Amino acid sequence: MSDDALREIGLLIYPGVQMAAVLGMTDLFETANFVSGAGAARSIRISHWQLAADEDQPTRIFDTVPSAANKPAVVIVPPALGTPISPKVAQRYVPWLKHHHAAGAALGSICTGSFVLGETGLLDNRRITTHWTFDEQMRARFPKVSLDLDQLTVDDGDIITGGGAMSWIDVSLRLVDRLLGTAIMIKTAKALLVDPPHREQRYYSTFAPRLNHGDAAILKVQHWLQKTGAKEADLKRLAEVAGLEGRTFLRRFKKATGLTTTEYFQRIRVSRAQDLLQTGTQSLDQIAWQVGYGDPGAFRKVFTRIIGLSPGDYRKRFRV
Repeated sequence: MSDDALREIGLLIYPGVQMAAVLGMTDLFETANFVSGAGAARSIRISHWQLAADEDQPTRIFDTVPSAANKPAVVIVPPALGTPISPKVAQRYVPWLKHHHAAGAALGSICTGSFVLGETGLLDNRRITTHWTFDEQMRARFPKVSLDLDQLTVDDGDIITGGGAMSWIDVSLRLVDRLLGTAIMIKTAKALLVDPPHREQRYYSTFAPRLNHGDAAILKVQHWLQKTGAKEADLKRLAEVAGLEGRTFLRRFKKATGLTTTEYFQRIRVSRAQDLLQTGTQSLDQIAWQVGYGDPGAFRKVFTRIIGLSPGDYRKRFRV
């Protein structure tokens, strides 16, 4: 098989990497090769790369086609278990990743793997995703990165990123689509009984307000909104709770939380609605009223905009 027909995907193994993801991606790509058939025009070569203590760059430690001479068309940094990799450790992989990117390889990451890619500087001014719980850490370490945490995957051509640890399934299927075609991707998903990669991370996320900003007056309002379910969101009342003048309050609230007051209390209400939709038996109209919306239609619009699913579809998917 020619180099053009055999496309290599390299998986980086680094300290703390989640081997379940590495092996799972390997099996998924092998499944894609199987369902495409022995006489297929294109095939995927899977390799694992690891950096030994006495080496300057990672080398192949596993290869499904060891006789092939071509270089990786894609290099993926899988997720790590626990906290993101430290800058010092990640720097050991930077020259190798930048070398492959400069040679034409696409780079990808899953969940905390984005912290390895971030150290290369190649994510600066690029739209990416990672797990939503690492929002503040990612922004602090890589302020030039444009985070889109609503998305489970962001395919930006030469950079593809996945959100949560299990988004390796979605990223892998997107790569099968890219390298072997949509028909093979669909067959692979069906063979493994998984959804094609059209989900969004916001389906699964919950509102995690920023509380460590150091503004005591705004924190007081946040605690009050959480306690009351944000049912009373009048600006005058919020400013009174904060003990601030209206304009000063709005400016400091946005600076501290990253959200406007309207966006903030909408997210609190929607988060509470998610719980009720998963575990309760109330009608959608009853839930709308319970979380603070007098107009059920307005509730549906806000919920759909924030979550990406209508309340009814969300209940069907996630009801306990």
